[in-house]
Amino acid sequence: MSPLLFGIFQYIGPNGTVGSAWQHPDDRSSDFTSLEHWIALAKTFDEAGLDFLFLADSYGFPALGGELIDASVREGRGIPHGDPMPLVSALAAVTERLGFILTTSTTVEPPAANARRFATLDHFTKGRIGWNIVTGSSGATAAALMGRELIAHDVRYDMADDYVDVSLTLWEGSWEDDALVLDKEAGLYADPAKVHLVHHEGPYFRTDGILNLPPSPQRTPLLVQAGASGRGREFAGRNAEAVFVGGGEPATVAANVRGIRESAVAAGRPADSIKVLVGALFLTGATSEEAWATHDEMLAMSTPEGAAAIYAGNTGIDLLALDPELPIAQTSTQMGQSNLERYLGKDGRPAPLVKEVLENFRRTGINGSVFVGSAAEVVDQVEEFVAATGVDGFLIQPHMTPGTYDDLIEYVLPELRARGLMAPEPQGETLRERLFPEGTAHLPETHRGYRFRAGR
Repeated sequence: MSPLLFGIFQYIGPNGTVGSAWQHPDDRSSDFTSLEHWIALAKTFDEAGLDFLFLADSYGFPALGGELIDASVREGRGIPHGDPMPLVSALAAVTERLGFILTTSTTVEPPAANARRFATLDHFTKGRIGWNIVTGSSGATAAALMGRELIAHDVRYDMADDYVDVSLTLWEGSWEDDALVLDKEAGLYADPAKVHLVHHEGPYFRTDGILNLPPSPQRTPLLVQAGASGRGREFAGRNAEAVFVGGGEPATVAANVRGIRESAVAAGRPADSIKVLVGALFLTGATSEEAWATHDEMLAMSTPEGAAAIYAGNTGIDLLALDPELPIAQTSTQMGQSNLERYLGKDGRPAPLVKEVLENFRRTGINGSVFVGSAAEVVDQVEEFVAATGVDGFLIQPHMTPGTYDDLIEYVLPELRARGLMAPEPQGETLRERLFPEGTAHLPETHRGYRFRAGR
């Protein structure tokens, strides 16, 4: 089994993805408004040799019928939620190899503004930046906050395709590789013949101008996407270099992985041109007993009401209002389709009852997989899961901050390295080279974005 990729999944807010750990005396997640809190975490991840820090984000929040969900406010779950973009320059300054994947939505601001910001960050991080492309999370409340109507799920992806095209046009088409000259004696900053106005007229977005700064180390940030709905897989096949999927039953994850790889092939790309990463929570300790005690402690801080609030914020479905003895009758949503499909009957298997959905979500959270045990037991579970699913790595989520990470680094990472499941040292200078060490810092020729390149 080849070395896997390991990133850290974080919100700029309190708690992990299961329960409300902020109330524990040893948890520091409520310090999320402190820059020093994030600097300390980033330095820890960098020194441990983890591949990247994935910062999730949404303008939305858990609400139903235009009203805040009390449990969300009371338990700090989904509310509050800060903007990760201002963090990255500070974290890049105190780290050497750690990558940063930032989430922005294709439905909130003009693509040229987003492209410029990511290009600037790619310069400041020396090529360690990735863009997690979302079409909207907690979409109804995010749309209302921005004074807009909620856009239908598949239409959001149509818009996102066009949004990415604008971005690629700017990143790849504005400057040739050798346009920047910096000849002080000749007084020549850049060669005018190699800086180009670009034009894009799409069904949803248009742009005329240039990306007003020279090419960054990667030109285009690493392109990441989350979600496993049918339309989401199609979007991934066309655009993504890495896809983040929820965990859960290995058979379901394996089907999602196959679907993503098939989408890449359908788009004319190699099946292995997309790295698939699964969200997971690792709970470990010096012994198996310690790990399971931590698990029990976590569940004691995870209420059905808090879990239902997060599920409602993501899907728009109020589990507490449904008959607990029946399956979820709804089969589609204009919000988080993946977390609805997770609990629908498939391949001849009956759908779980609403009470079972709620309990599973209370125990495993929005991303679905929890590995518990001693270091050897957790890594055994990792090996079995990878063999059954074909995933390329994991986005590791916290329970306790920083305790979950301290245990991971002390116990699990040495075991992963001893079995050859984690590289001894991070590979590559840029984030793209970290994921694809056989490639270069720039988009490969097999990615459709390559054809936007000026001067090729």
